[in-house]
Amino acid sequence: MALNNLKDIYVDQLQDLYSADSQAAKVTRELAAKAHDASLKEALEAGVEGIEEGMATLKELITAHGADPKGEFCRGMEGLVKEARAHAIEEEITDPDARDAMIITQYQRMTHYGIAGYGCLVAFAKRLGLESDREKLQECLDATYDGDDTMTAIATGGINEAAMR
Repeated sequence: MALNNLKDIYVDQLQDLYSADSQAAKVTRELAAKAHDASLKEALEAGVEGIEEGMATLKELITAHGADPKGEFCRGMEGLVKEARAHAIEEEITDPDARDAMIITQYQRMTHYGIAGYGCLVAFAKRLGLESDREKLQECLDATYDGDDTMTAIATGGINEAAMR
């Protein structure tokens, strides 16, 4: 599809973020399975639910604009997922607290990609006068920020300290 105007870019980026979320949900399940700390495991499982809710919103918006939700493949998230698997899942880390610290690091990198994506989409929807879209995307952005804040609280609440031992 040719990107001729902001509306085309908007739909393209909705599709890109849908792909990013799909990839992030899968690896987040894997991260949760590797997590040692119960609060981290629970937060990651909640993260999967949040990502899937975001995907449902994105799918609704994409189809409402006459496009296919699977019309793009996000190479940016592909790289972040490869990094998460390499460093938090496959890496030989003998201390479970240290692995948990690495899991948080990798999850937050993916989350920050989502924050950037949702933030741009909110701005595009506002400029395009798509108020209903903007409101839904803002909810997704707020939820993504909340997930990031939760991970920071878990890390600074004990996991980073425990990983020093």
